[in-house]
Amino acid sequence: MDKAKFEIGQIVKHRYFDFRGVIFDVDPEFDNTEEWYQSIPMQVRPKKDQPFYHLLAESPSQPSYIAYVSQQNLLTEDVVEPIEHPLVEEIFTGIKNGKYISRAKTN
Repeated sequence: MDKAKFEIGQIVKHRYFDFRGVIFDVDPEFDNTEEWYQSIPMQVRPKKDQPFYHLLAESPSQPSYIAYVSQQNLLTEDVVEPIEHPLVEEIFTGIKNGKYISRAKTN
């Protein structure tokens, strides 16, 4: 099993699809339904024994949604623009040094 490469609060983008987001939770390995897993196109379907990340995501076609993405399909986002998602302010207090600060850490 791989070690988590990304952290909560980090802004990332998808390797193949046009969306970006901020990580708000991490599963050490796949923890979703088999139906969800099978819905991923075979050519980009990730292995299950790696970290999977929950993202507050945005894309040009869908302004705000929750994404569940494998580590192998994520890249660090070079553009440090804020993520426009209605839940950002509930989970994070702001951005510092290009990374969102979790409210959980400030309490």
